Amino acid sequence: MKKAKKVNPLVMERFQYSTEQLIDKPFNWKQLYRLLNYLGPYVKNLLPASIITVLITTAIRLVIPIMIGVYALDKAINTEKNIAYLMWIVSGIAVLYIISYVANIYRIKWSNELGQKVIYDLRKHLFTHVQGLSHRFFDQRSAGSILVRIMNDTNSLQDLFTNGVINVFMDILMLFGVIIILFTLSPQLTLAVLVVLPLMFFLSTTLRRSIRRSWQYMRLKQSKLNSHLNESIQGIRVTQSFTQEQENMAYFEGVNTENFEAWRLATKKSAMFRPLVDATNAVGTGILLWYGSHLIQIGSLSLGQFVSFAFYIGMFWEPISRLGQLYNQLLMAMASSERIFEYLDELPIVGEKEKPLKLGNIEGHIQFDQVEFSYDEDRKALNGISLEMLPGQTIALVGHTGSGKSTIANLITRFYDPTAGAVRIDGKDLKDVSLRELRQQISVVLQDTFIFSGTIMENIRFGNPSATDEQVKAAAEAIGADKFIKNLPMGYETEVEERGNILSVGERQLLSFARALLANPRIIILDEATASIDTETEVQIQRALRTLLEGRTSIIIAHRLSTIRDSDKIFVLQQGEIIEEGNHDELMALKGEYYRLIEAQFKVMEAI
Repeated sequence: MKKAKKVNPLVMERFQYSTEQLIDKPFNWKQLYRLLNYLGPYVKNLLPASIITVLITTAIRLVIPIMIGVYALDKAINTEKNIAYLMWIVSGIAVLYIISYVANIYRIKWSNELGQKVIYDLRKHLFTHVQGLSHRFFDQRSAGSILVRIMNDTNSLQDLFTNGVINVFMDILMLFGVIIILFTLSPQLTLAVLVVLPLMFFLSTTLRRSIRRSWQYMRLKQSKLNSHLNESIQGIRVTQSFTQEQENMAYFEGVNTENFEAWRLATKKSAMFRPLVDATNAVGTGILLWYGSHLIQIGSLSLGQFVSFAFYIGMFWEPISRLGQLYNQLLMAMASSERIFEYLDELPIVGEKEKPLKLGNIEGHIQFDQVEFSYDEDRKALNGISLEMLPGQTIALVGHTGSGKSTIANLITRFYDPTAGAVRIDGKDLKDVSLRELRQQISVVLQDTFIFSGTIMENIRFGNPSATDEQVKAAAEAIGADKFIKNLPMGYETEVEERGNILSVGERQLLSFARALLANPRIIILDEATASIDTETEVQIQRALRTLLEGRTSIIIAHRLSTIRDSDKIFVLQQGEIIEEGNHDELMALKGEYYRLIEAQFKVMEAI
């Protein structure tokens, strides 16, 4: 491998802080049981079917050495010298091999199907759970690290469920069957050959903790690598704008090198187990040849029994070796499952009561009663806010960055809960109502509009999945988005690609307005939604807003005078407190903070 370049310390400092932590715990049997519970839906079909095929193939493998050594060699050849009997034995062995071949085909088929279905269920469970977590969860984790949990960590469990669960049953069954037969054939030779087992188990147990830690460490580094890749791809325009390609490549090389070294260390330690089994096998084979020859010479063991014994000894070390590999596989799976269950054990900070109040069709009467909120312990985002928004009113929130405007919007949609006080809609505390019912009646339009991969039609319909094509087009026409849509190559069926890259910022914003209008909410929140719109488009938007906001309680967070001057009431915030409230004319007459904000805006416009 090419030697890594020396990375700038300032660049490498980014490695030092992460929400990902190495989990240092003893092997958790309760967690393994929890993982195996995902087999539950298949205990009546795929699992027993796979086990039956295992029983058939294992029984055949255990019978054949006896047929070869005791019946064919000793009885048919040495004792009776009966060729016809020998041919019957050979034919019987051939039939058993055919049965075993067919059983193996179905074992592989059913065990693979079982593994794939379990992984499907696990990934679906994890994705569904993550979608229900609160915004604070996503604030503290990168998209890349979440992606690693849902994709890579679940994939690493695939071998365990596809082969591991069935194979461990087969290997344990084989092991006990072989041991019973070995002691039946020759107890003294069995004890002599297996004398090396305690040493092997002692050495292997010393490796377990080290191997488990190594795979955990590898998963941690892989998560960092994927997180950086996701961040780099999403931020490529910023990287190129500031000509930081070399620094970004140096950082990637550092992360990639760490990931490679972690993988190399884990595989190196895991690889030590197989040679340990092989060495034990070699010692056991030496004892078999030496002591077995002695027993044949003194008449305690026949040649046929010795041949069968040799077959079984080979079969004995085979499951031992596979169980060792399975243990390494299990350690990898446990490292991933710990990370998966860490997310599955994460509870939403914004919870819902067991029997939430039915919200019904709301009027849109919003009240904040002495509301306080903090994103962290150091600073309050809102400090004792009390305000009222009447149904159908258009309310504007203005103030400097960090004054608490977006926080108010986040509390209305219940993305967060207040740390003190209460937020009510139509007199009902939001903590008591159904989250789904609440958010179905609220639409939020952000400055940074997210456009999904798919068609224009599908993106607008996201606001109301049951809407007809005619309703989608009507919403686009009401907003004025149909003008640019009709000029696209395939109109409403045009693919917009990831994040709507083929559309301008203004066009993406128009789509978000059409999406909100189609949802037909009772409350609509515009969070700097017109900040990225040019002057010509803004005239179009202002016309569309009158239709969009009519009859709805509307909260507008904006700095543009054209967007807020017609509001029924304007709240001016500063450091999490309301310092002024009233309509545009009233606040201008006060010549306070609002007046200064508008004056500053006019000066900027004149300078332009």
